[in-house]
Amino acid sequence: MSDPTGGWPAAGPEGRSGQAGGDPYGGTYYYPPGQTPGARAPNGSGGTPQRRPLTPQHVIWVAVALLVLVLLIHAHRITRIDVILFCCLIPSIILHEVAHGWVALAFGDDTAKRAHRLTLNPIAHIDVVGTIIVPIIMIWSGFGFFGYAKPVPVNVSKLRSPRNQGVLVSLAGPATNVVLAVLSAVAFHLFGGIHAFDASGQPRLWAEVLVYLGLVNVWLAVFNMIPIPPLDGSVLIERLLPASWWPRYLNVRRYTMPVVLVAIVLASFVHVGNTTLIGHVADSVENWWFNLLTSH
Repeated sequence: MSDPTGGWPAAGPEGRSGQAGGDPYGGTYYYPPGQTPGARAPNGSGGTPQRRPLTPQHVIWVAVALLVLVLLIHAHRITRIDVILFCCLIPSIILHEVAHGWVALAFGDDTAKRAHRLTLNPIAHIDVVGTIIVPIIMIWSGFGFFGYAKPVPVNVSKLRSPRNQGVLVSLAGPATNVVLAVLSAVAFHLFGGIHAFDASGQPRLWAEVLVYLGLVNVWLAVFNMIPIPPLDGSVLIERLLPASWWPRYLNVRRYTMPVVLVAIVLASFVHVGNTTLIGHVADSVENWWFNLLTSH
Protein backbone atom coordinates (compact mmCIF):
# COMPACT_ATOMS: atom_id res chain seq x y z
CA MET A 1 0.00 0.00 0.00
CA SER A 2 1.70 3.16 -1.19
CA ASP A 3 0.73 6.73 -0.41
CA PRO A 4 0.48 8.89 -3.55
CA THR A 5 1.25 12.17 -1.81
CA GLY A 6 2.27 13.96 -4.98
CA GLY A 7 -0.07 14.88 -7.80
CA TRP A 8 -0.42 15.74 -11.46
CA PRO A 9 -1.28 19.40 -12.02
CA ALA A 10 -4.40 20.04 -14.06
CA ALA A 11 -3.90 20.66 -17.78
CA GLY A 12 -4.66 23.76 -19.72
CA PRO A 13 -5.55 27.26 -18.57
CA GLU A 14 -7.91 26.02 -15.88
CA GLY A 15 -4.94 25.15 -13.67
CA ARG A 16 -5.89 23.24 -10.50
CA SER A 17 -9.53 22.94 -11.37
CA GLY A 18 -12.20 20.77 -9.87
CA GLN A 19 -12.15 18.65 -13.01
CA ALA A 20 -9.23 16.69 -11.67
CA GLY A 21 -10.35 16.50 -8.07
CA GLY A 22 -8.28 16.69 -4.92
CA ASP A 23 -6.02 13.98 -3.64
CA PRO A 24 -7.20 13.21 -0.11
CA TYR A 25 -3.73 12.02 0.87
CA GLY A 26 -1.79 15.17 0.17
CA GLY A 27 -4.19 17.87 -1.00
CA THR A 28 -2.74 17.83 -4.53
CA TYR A 29 -4.36 16.94 -7.83
CA TYR A 30 -4.42 14.01 -10.21
CA TYR A 31 -5.28 13.59 -13.83
CA PRO A 32 -8.18 11.28 -14.53
CA PRO A 33 -7.13 7.97 -16.10
CA GLY A 34 -6.89 8.17 -19.86
CA GLN A 35 -5.43 11.68 -19.91
CA THR A 36 -1.82 12.82 -20.14
CA PRO A 37 -0.32 14.81 -17.26
CA GLY A 38 0.67 18.39 -17.91
CA ALA A 39 3.81 20.03 -16.60
CA ARG A 40 5.33 18.00 -13.82
CA ALA A 41 5.91 19.26 -10.34
CA PRO A 42 9.49 20.50 -9.75
CA ASN A 43 11.77 17.73 -8.62
CA GLY A 44 12.95 18.03 -5.08
CA SER A 45 10.80 21.06 -4.29
CA GLY A 46 10.68 21.85 -0.63
CA GLY A 47 14.06 20.33 0.16
CA THR A 48 14.82 17.02 1.79
CA PRO A 49 12.21 16.05 4.39
CA GLN A 50 13.55 15.89 7.89
CA ARG A 51 13.12 12.89 10.11
CA ARG A 52 10.22 13.30 12.47
CA PRO A 53 11.31 13.37 16.11
CA LEU A 54 9.97 10.80 18.55
CA THR A 55 7.02 12.45 20.26
CA PRO A 56 5.64 11.74 23.76
CA GLN A 57 2.54 10.29 22.11
CA HIS A 58 4.68 7.72 20.30
CA VAL A 59 6.39 6.78 23.55
CA ILE A 60 3.03 6.34 25.27
CA TRP A 61 1.66 4.16 22.45
CA VAL A 62 4.77 1.97 22.45
CA ALA A 63 4.61 1.67 26.26
CA VAL A 64 0.95 0.65 26.06
CA ALA A 65 1.74 -1.91 23.37
CA LEU A 66 4.55 -3.41 25.44
CA LEU A 67 2.31 -3.53 28.50
CA VAL A 68 -0.41 -5.35 26.56
CA LEU A 69 2.19 -7.75 25.17
CA VAL A 70 3.49 -8.52 28.68
CA LEU A 71 -0.07 -9.11 29.93
CA LEU A 72 -0.79 -11.43 27.03
CA ILE A 73 2.34 -13.47 27.68
CA HIS A 74 1.61 -13.56 31.41
CA ALA A 75 -1.94 -14.75 30.72
CA HIS A 76 -0.61 -17.39 28.31
CA ARG A 77 -2.68 -15.90 25.49
CA ILE A 78 0.30 -15.83 23.10
CA THR A 79 1.68 -19.12 21.83
CA ARG A 80 4.96 -20.00 20.15
CA ILE A 81 3.25 -19.81 16.76
CA ASP A 82 1.80 -16.37 17.58
CA VAL A 83 5.31 -15.06 18.29
CA ILE A 84 6.64 -16.57 15.05
CA LEU A 85 3.76 -15.06 13.07
CA PHE A 86 4.31 -11.63 14.59
CA CYS A 87 8.06 -11.76 13.91
CA CYS A 88 7.38 -12.79 10.29
CA LEU A 89 4.68 -10.17 9.79
CA ILE A 90 6.78 -7.12 10.70
CA PRO A 91 9.66 -7.61 8.21
CA SER A 92 7.23 -8.77 5.53
CA ILE A 93 5.11 -5.61 5.61
CA ILE A 94 8.28 -3.48 5.80
CA LEU A 95 9.72 -5.13 2.68
CA HIS A 96 6.32 -4.67 1.04
CA GLU A 97 6.51 -0.91 1.63
CA VAL A 98 10.18 -0.59 0.70
CA ALA A 99 9.43 -2.32 -2.62
CA HIS A 100 6.97 0.45 -3.52
CA GLY A 101 9.66 3.06 -2.91
CA TRP A 102 12.43 1.24 -4.75
CA VAL A 103 10.32 0.72 -7.88
CA ALA A 104 9.20 4.35 -7.78
CA LEU A 105 12.85 5.42 -7.51
CA ALA A 106 13.77 3.24 -10.48
CA PHE A 107 11.09 5.05 -12.50
CA GLY A 108 12.24 8.53 -11.50
CA ASP A 109 10.44 9.37 -8.23
CA ASP A 110 12.83 9.93 -5.33
CA THR A 111 10.12 10.99 -2.84
CA ALA A 112 10.50 7.88 -0.69
CA LYS A 113 14.28 8.20 -0.76
CA ARG A 114 14.17 11.83 0.39
CA ALA A 115 11.70 10.81 3.09
CA HIS A 116 14.26 8.24 4.37
CA ARG A 117 11.88 5.35 3.66
CA LEU A 118 14.19 3.22 1.49
CA THR A 119 15.59 1.49 4.53
CA LEU A 120 15.07 -1.80 6.31
CA ASN A 121 15.18 -0.03 9.67
CA PRO A 122 11.73 -0.87 11.13
CA ILE A 123 11.57 2.42 13.03
CA ALA A 124 11.15 4.30 9.75
CA HIS A 125 8.12 2.21 8.74
CA ILE A 126 6.33 1.35 11.96
CA ASP A 127 2.87 2.74 12.41
CA VAL A 128 2.29 2.40 16.15
CA VAL A 129 -1.36 1.51 15.69
CA GLY A 130 -1.17 -0.62 12.53
CA THR A 131 2.13 -2.37 13.19
CA ILE A 132 1.93 -2.92 16.94
CA ILE A 133 -1.43 -2.18 18.56
CA VAL A 134 -3.74 -3.76 15.96
CA PRO A 135 -1.80 -7.06 15.63
CA ILE A 136 -1.64 -7.46 19.42
CA ILE A 137 -5.36 -6.74 19.81
CA MET A 138 -6.16 -9.19 17.00
CA ILE A 139 -4.16 -11.89 18.82
CA TRP A 140 -5.80 -11.07 22.14
CA SER A 141 -9.26 -11.23 20.59
CA GLY A 142 -8.52 -14.49 18.83
CA PHE A 143 -9.20 -12.95 15.39
CA GLY A 144 -5.84 -13.91 13.88
CA PHE A 145 -3.28 -11.54 12.39
CA PHE A 146 -3.68 -8.22 10.65
CA GLY A 147 -1.36 -5.24 10.46
CA TYR A 148 0.11 -2.56 8.26
CA ALA A 149 3.07 -0.18 8.10
CA LYS A 150 3.15 3.50 7.24
CA PRO A 151 2.49 3.82 3.49
CA VAL A 152 5.53 4.85 1.46
CA PRO A 153 5.06 8.29 -0.15
CA VAL A 154 4.97 8.22 -3.95
CA ASN A 155 4.72 11.25 -6.25
CA VAL A 156 3.30 9.81 -9.46
CA SER A 157 3.90 13.07 -11.34
CA LYS A 158 7.64 12.40 -11.11
CA LEU A 159 7.42 8.98 -12.74
CA ARG A 160 8.57 8.92 -16.35
CA SER A 161 5.30 7.29 -17.43
CA PRO A 162 2.87 8.04 -14.57
CA ARG A 163 -0.13 6.05 -15.81
CA ASN A 164 1.69 2.82 -16.56
CA GLN A 165 4.56 2.95 -14.08
CA GLY A 166 2.14 3.96 -11.30
CA VAL A 167 0.50 0.56 -11.73
CA LEU A 168 3.86 -1.19 -11.42
CA VAL A 169 4.73 0.80 -8.29
CA SER A 170 1.48 -0.32 -6.65
CA LEU A 171 1.94 -3.96 -7.66
CA ALA A 172 5.55 -4.04 -6.41
CA GLY A 173 4.42 -4.62 -2.81
CA PRO A 174 2.27 -7.73 -3.42
CA ALA A 175 4.86 -9.02 -5.91
CA THR A 176 7.51 -8.82 -3.17
CA ASN A 177 5.27 -10.85 -0.86
CA VAL A 178 4.83 -13.49 -3.57
CA VAL A 179 8.61 -13.70 -4.02
CA LEU A 180 9.13 -14.08 -0.26
CA ALA A 181 6.50 -16.85 -0.14
CA VAL A 182 8.15 -18.69 -3.04
CA LEU A 183 11.60 -18.38 -1.43
CA SER A 184 10.19 -19.72 1.83
CA ALA A 185 8.69 -22.74 0.08
CA VAL A 186 11.89 -23.45 -1.88
CA ALA A 187 14.05 -23.20 1.26
CA PHE A 188 11.62 -25.41 3.19
CA HIS A 189 11.93 -28.16 0.59
CA LEU A 190 15.67 -27.77 -0.03
CA PHE A 191 16.52 -28.11 3.66
CA GLY A 192 14.07 -30.95 4.26
CA GLY A 193 11.69 -29.00 6.45
CA ILE A 194 8.99 -31.64 6.12
CA HIS A 195 11.21 -34.04 8.10
CA ALA A 196 12.64 -31.46 10.54
CA PHE A 197 11.52 -32.56 14.01
CA ASP A 198 13.31 -32.49 17.34
CA ALA A 199 13.55 -35.35 19.83
CA SER A 200 10.14 -34.49 21.30
CA GLY A 201 8.46 -34.68 17.92
CA GLN A 202 7.98 -30.91 17.58
CA PRO A 203 8.87 -29.15 14.31
CA ARG A 204 12.22 -27.40 14.50
CA LEU A 205 12.11 -23.65 14.88
CA TRP A 206 13.70 -22.85 11.51
CA ALA A 207 11.14 -25.05 9.72
CA GLU A 208 8.24 -23.35 11.49
CA VAL A 209 9.64 -19.94 10.64
CA LEU A 210 9.82 -20.84 6.93
CA VAL A 211 6.28 -22.23 6.98
CA TYR A 212 4.74 -19.20 8.64
CA LEU A 213 6.92 -16.69 6.79
CA GLY A 214 5.47 -18.04 3.58
CA LEU A 215 1.94 -18.13 4.97
CA VAL A 216 2.13 -14.51 6.15
CA ASN A 217 3.34 -13.37 2.74
CA VAL A 218 0.65 -15.32 0.91
CA TRP A 219 -1.88 -13.56 3.13
CA LEU A 220 -0.34 -10.14 2.50
CA ALA A 221 -0.28 -10.68 -1.26
CA VAL A 222 -3.89 -11.88 -1.39
CA PHE A 223 -5.20 -9.19 0.97
CA ASN A 224 -3.41 -6.31 -0.74
CA MET A 225 -4.68 -7.39 -4.14
CA ILE A 226 -8.30 -6.90 -3.08
CA PRO A 227 -9.50 -4.17 -5.48
CA ILE A 228 -10.61 -1.77 -2.73
CA PRO A 229 -8.65 1.45 -2.18
CA PRO A 230 -6.25 2.12 -0.57
CA LEU A 231 -5.17 -1.50 -1.10
CA ASP A 232 -2.76 -2.09 -3.97
CA GLY A 233 -5.19 -4.11 -6.05
CA SER A 234 -7.38 -1.04 -6.47
CA VAL A 235 -4.85 0.35 -8.96
CA LEU A 236 -6.16 -2.09 -11.56
CA ILE A 237 -9.63 -0.58 -11.27
CA GLU A 238 -8.33 3.00 -11.03
CA ARG A 239 -6.47 2.50 -14.29
CA LEU A 240 -9.76 1.66 -16.04
CA LEU A 241 -12.04 4.26 -14.44
CA PRO A 242 -13.78 6.66 -16.84
CA ALA A 243 -12.46 10.21 -16.57
CA SER A 244 -15.82 11.53 -15.41
CA TRP A 245 -15.76 9.23 -12.34
CA TRP A 246 -12.31 10.29 -11.15
CA PRO A 247 -13.19 13.39 -9.04
CA ARG A 248 -15.85 11.55 -7.07
CA TYR A 249 -13.58 8.55 -6.67
CA LEU A 250 -10.85 10.71 -5.12
CA ASN A 251 -13.35 12.17 -2.66
CA VAL A 252 -14.52 8.70 -1.62
CA ARG A 253 -11.05 7.17 -1.37
CA ARG A 254 -10.19 8.98 1.86
CA TYR A 255 -12.86 6.98 3.72
CA THR A 256 -11.98 3.54 2.41
CA MET A 257 -9.35 2.43 4.94
CA PRO A 258 -11.81 2.57 7.87
CA VAL A 259 -14.24 0.62 5.68
CA VAL A 260 -11.61 -2.09 5.16
CA LEU A 261 -10.90 -2.28 8.90
CA VAL A 262 -14.62 -2.45 9.77
CA ALA A 263 -15.13 -5.17 7.16
CA ILE A 264 -12.36 -7.25 8.75
CA VAL A 265 -13.90 -6.88 12.21
CA LEU A 266 -17.38 -7.77 10.93
CA ALA A 267 -16.00 -10.79 9.10
CA SER A 268 -14.67 -11.94 12.46
CA PHE A 269 -18.22 -12.13 13.83
CA VAL A 270 -20.15 -13.46 10.83
CA HIS A 271 -20.36 -17.23 11.13
CA VAL A 272 -20.07 -19.68 8.26
CA GLY A 273 -20.80 -23.17 9.53
CA ASN A 274 -18.67 -23.83 12.61
CA THR A 275 -16.34 -20.89 12.09
CA THR A 276 -16.38 -17.19 11.25
CA LEU A 277 -16.16 -15.82 7.73
CA ILE A 278 -12.60 -14.61 8.23
CA GLY A 279 -11.77 -17.91 9.92
CA HIS A 280 -13.13 -19.81 6.93
CA VAL A 281 -11.01 -17.78 4.52
CA ALA A 282 -7.96 -18.10 6.80
CA ASP A 283 -8.39 -21.87 7.07
CA SER A 284 -8.72 -22.18 3.30
CA VAL A 285 -5.52 -20.21 2.66
CA GLU A 286 -3.68 -22.05 5.44
CA ASN A 287 -4.76 -25.48 4.20
CA TRP A 288 -3.74 -24.60 0.64
CA TRP A 289 -0.31 -23.44 1.82
CA PHE A 290 0.30 -26.46 4.04
CA ASN A 291 -0.79 -28.84 1.27
CA LEU A 292 1.58 -27.08 -1.12
CA LEU A 293 4.51 -27.52 1.26
CA THR A 294 3.80 -31.15 2.09
CA SER A 295 3.04 -32.30 -1.46
CA HIS A 296 5.80 -34.19 -3.31
